[in-house]
Amino acid sequence: MTRTRVIAALIMAPAAIAAILVLPTPWMAALAAAIMLAGLWEWLRLAGVDDTLPRTVLLLLTLLLMVLLVWGSRSEAGFSPVLFQIVTLAGLLGWVLSLLWLWRPGFGASPGWWTRALKLGAGTLALVAAWCALCLIHSDNFAALGGGGDPHAHRWLLAALALVWAADTGAYFSGRHLGRRKLAPSISPNKTVEGALGGVVAGLAAALGFGLLAGAGMGQLPALALVAVVAVLASIVGDLVESLLKRQAGVKDSGDLIPGHGGVLDRIDGVLAALPVFAIGKDIMGF
Repeated sequence: MTRTRVIAALIMAPAAIAAILVLPTPWMAALAAAIMLAGLWEWLRLAGVDDTLPRTVLLLLTLLLMVLLVWGSRSEAGFSPVLFQIVTLAGLLGWVLSLLWLWRPGFGASPGWWTRALKLGAGTLALVAAWCALCLIHSDNFAALGGGGDPHAHRWLLAALALVWAADTGAYFSGRHLGRRKLAPSISPNKTVEGALGGVVAGLAAALGFGLLAGAGMGQLPALALVAVVAVLASIVGDLVESLLKRQAGVKDSGDLIPGHGGVLDRIDGVLAALPVFAIGKDIMGF
């Protein structure tokens, strides 16, 4: 299984990096939308929508929402990021509220229309908000679509994703070799406090390294470090929320699309929570 995971990662990582650095923002937004919708397809199944037809309808409605966000952001003066910023902020607030669910993991375990509706709404908000945040970072608030913007904006998205990837890797190895204290045994028994700390250190190092490549000045590194730490902590929350969803659904993986890695949602759960934090933090801190 480990060999399969490594091979899959060696294929996916270069492809992802190339797409981030080479594709213009409209194409990157389209690719990201496809990935997010694939993750939402799996989220809907975890939420209890087993039939293909209802899931397809809900997926198409979410795609329509994304299209309307793009259409509503266009004007004669250019492309306004306001709607994308509002959705990103709403997503961030949603992840803050998810802490209450992790605090009371038994909530939502009983099947019912209201728990299903809550999970559906949470999944849609999480996936669309992460997509909005990704677009904002990649294009420097869409200024690049009008010919201006930060020439290193693509690298900032790479920095945002690299900190999550590094945090996952650091948490895995530090937890495996140093893990003693369980982080959330009732939700994900394999996660440890030591693993989480290792993830924070690895994610911070990756954010600072890739931030320098993206053009961050030395004076901006403290702000970048603060945002990176919060983003890594958010990625842990995203991972735990998906673990809780899977536990309540009675499944090990969200899907089987990626060999050795499970489903798409298994790969992007931390990214969903980290991207809104990074996008808003980058905007507030000004790096």
